Amino acid sequence: MNIPVTTLFMLMSVDGKISTGSTDNMDVDRDFPEMEGLKEGLHQYYEIEQTTDLWSFNTGRVQEKMGVNEKPMPPKTPVSFVLFDNSHLTEHGIKYFCELSKRFVLITTNWEHPAFKVKADNLEIIFQENFFLEKALVDLKEKYGCERLTVQSGGTMNGMFLRNGLFDFVDIVVAPVLIGGKNTATLIDGDSITTKEELGKLGILRLTSCEKLEDSYLRLKYEVVK
Repeated sequence: MNIPVTTLFMLMSVDGKISTGSTDNMDVDRDFPEMEGLKEGLHQYYEIEQTTDLWSFNTGRVQEKMGVNEKPMPPKTPVSFVLFDNSHLTEHGIKYFCELSKRFVLITTNWEHPAFKVKADNLEIIFQENFFLEKALVDLKEKYGCERLTVQSGGTMNGMFLRNGLFDFVDIVVAPVLIGGKNTATLIDGDSITTKEELGKLGILRLTSCEKLEDSYLRLKYEVVK
């Protein structure tokens, strides 16, 4: 497959949660900075994030939760952002990412998405009648020159990458906390496998480094065995 080299880069709890709860008002980025025992070492995750690939993949739902539809316009960064979204981003949210990104690529199956009303030199739209993640990744590499892509999306989208064998590397920062809750988003969600014939859809990993960070945080890096 002629697709970018992909790395799943996320912050998670010891029990694999990527949110503090099951509703949209619960969020790691908002809640961890207020919690004793977590806020002290959290800066390390954001510092590592600054060293990741210059192409970043996320979803409109995650960004809506982060407040981009209301935030003031940000300063320009050297990062190119790719978002899949059908209904969560407003016109303001699209303009926010145009301002933030070196290049902004929106993937959508919605012809009426507000992105089609936005005029920006750095905005590209990949429209698909039906969402096909692998084809979108091929377009990112062949049409837009994306060679390496950091994935920081929600559990459902991460699950699509996993089930389609589209991860190459995993880079996880583990926060020293147990969150719990069967409905709280985890690192990988989406559909469960139900038969032994589907065991090939699991992502077998080879550990490449394990780093003890400050304040009981860990950094785990893996290569996906293919």
